[in-house]
Amino acid sequence: MKLLAFETATEACSVAVYVDGEVRERHAVAPRQHTALALPWADELLAEAGVGKSQLDAIAVGIGPGAFTGVRLAVALGQGIALALDKPVLAISTLATLALQAKASPDERILAAIDARMSEIYFGEFVGDADGLVAANGEERLLAPQAKPAVTGEIIGVGTGFGANAGALVSALGGSLLRFDATALPHAADLARLAARDFDRGMAIAADGLEPAYLRNKVALTLVEQGR
Repeated sequence: MKLLAFETATEACSVAVYVDGEVRERHAVAPRQHTALALPWADELLAEAGVGKSQLDAIAVGIGPGAFTGVRLAVALGQGIALALDKPVLAISTLATLALQAKASPDERILAAIDARMSEIYFGEFVGDADGLVAANGEERLLAPQAKPAVTGEIIGVGTGFGANAGALVSALGGSLLRFDATALPHAADLARLAARDFDRGMAIAADGLEPAYLRNKVALTLVEQGR
């Protein structure tokens, strides 16, 4: 199986190529440089792997949630390449990709959270599996950092949402939080591994069916709200 993966929903720009279980990746924290980096990195990685674009089985895309411009970029890149090559796409949650950074053991629960700005976070709960991947445990949501997600029992935290609003989410979770990494960002290599699993499960879709997962429609505070 051969996949090309794009994850640009956060300040990290990340591209990976998956070839029969082996993954190559370019990854950097590069705000506002995603457009300039993503396609050249894809070409470099394909050349290193000795894979032509026509040999790809599918294109994997991080569909968010995250920064609106970053989510749109990944969707546009993945959709454009897939349409040009007549290949299917795999839509992968950015939060699920982030959850792999927790390196959880099987059955451990993970709360992946991304700082959504405007005093809110994107979050989703996941469970580690025997293959070293994760499965979703409920819907992904948007909430204020000081609000406690409806979780019970012990959980591992991962993502910039744990640093938002001076660590309000950490305080809200209290003793149920086993450990957390507020600096973690999603990697395309992890996205590619999730996509390979989904491809095996027959979850690839036509490129024109690819949709972003924004979780909210509002992108900025009004002047009145900023004054508050």
